[in-house]
Amino acid sequence: MRFLHPDGSVVHLSYCTNVHAAEDLDGVLSQLSRYAEPVRERLGTDCLGLGLWLARPVATRLLADRPALRTLRRELGLRGLEVVSLNAFPYAGFHAPSVKKDVYRPDWTTPERLSYTLDCARILAALLPDDARRGSVSTLPMAWREAASAQTRRTAGRYLSSLADGLGDLARRTGRTIMVGLEPEPGCMIESTDQAVELMAGLDRERIGVCLDTCHLAVGFEQPAEALRRLSAAGLEVVKTQASCALEAVDLSAAGRAALGRFAEQRFLHQTRERAADGRLAAVDDLPQALAGGLPGREPWRVHFHIPVHERPEPPLETTRPVLLDSLRALFGGSHAVTDHIEVETYTWSVLPCAREGDSGLVDGIAAELDWTRRALTALGLQPK
Repeated sequence: MRFLHPDGSVVHLSYCTNVHAAEDLDGVLSQLSRYAEPVRERLGTDCLGLGLWLARPVATRLLADRPALRTLRRELGLRGLEVVSLNAFPYAGFHAPSVKKDVYRPDWTTPERLSYTLDCARILAALLPDDARRGSVSTLPMAWREAASAQTRRTAGRYLSSLADGLGDLARRTGRTIMVGLEPEPGCMIESTDQAVELMAGLDRERIGVCLDTCHLAVGFEQPAEALRRLSAAGLEVVKTQASCALEAVDLSAAGRAALGRFAEQRFLHQTRERAADGRLAAVDDLPQALAGGLPGREPWRVHFHIPVHERPEPPLETTRPVLLDSLRALFGGSHAVTDHIEVETYTWSVLPCAREGDSGLVDGIAAELDWTRRALTALGLQPK
């Protein structure tokens, strides 16, 4: 979906297809008819944006088989779908029985991460609508923190410099601008906007910026307006934002912990944070660790578990929807739009305690998220285009 901001810019709204378990080209093409087109029809819109996730094997196939790439572009057009952004954070295996920290591999200390990201940028340049101003690709924030060292930073810096060179070459060859956004995430080398400013110093600002995930922002107890001012002062562009809500537990009684236990599942990592009265964060890497006594339990917890933006879990649990709303106001409520790409990214539908049944249930859920976001944007003065 497209919106016109009062400043005259076009804002693209999409949903991220990493919610779908498709790791070959047939699966990607199938999800367009099974999910994406029905979502568009539920919303009653002529155009629906997709933040495509293309696993490494799919990206390899599309670049080796140009007719297949043309087929994908044609299928998107026939179904009223557009792609201005790719999610290149997961490399492959995102719907394996247990993903956890594997999602951070390969990281930015490896040539595999560089080649995959550039391949995604090349594919996006071929899929971009003719009238799109630019494309965006999101990626992991260098590496998981256990890999953090001065050497890691230097190596990642070299590969990210090569990424910028490759994006520049792509722009000269195709006339299409593609930017890559590193996505701060709890537990990673870059988990906050402070760390983004520090560790991204020296990177090419014209090609590389930040992908701001509002769930991650909330888990880190960051204030959206302050975070955006910090990035702006450092000259770091918000390449795209991912609209998402974290799980929040204010009640840490036995009932509250029992409710949280229903979200302690085995596929994805659910980093959990507690902010003390003095502002310091206590942190564990996964929700079961918190429930086993890894956090003090004196203040509310925020959990990296993406909850549908339009829904609330059963009491006594809550979500960080206020942070999402504050983020949208800071991004789009001013005299100019801070970014023009917004992607709803709830990839956890299949592991929610009350998962929706079948394709129709998932279509209904995704459509409801997008409708909520559409209404939130129009309330800020953006007009459907």
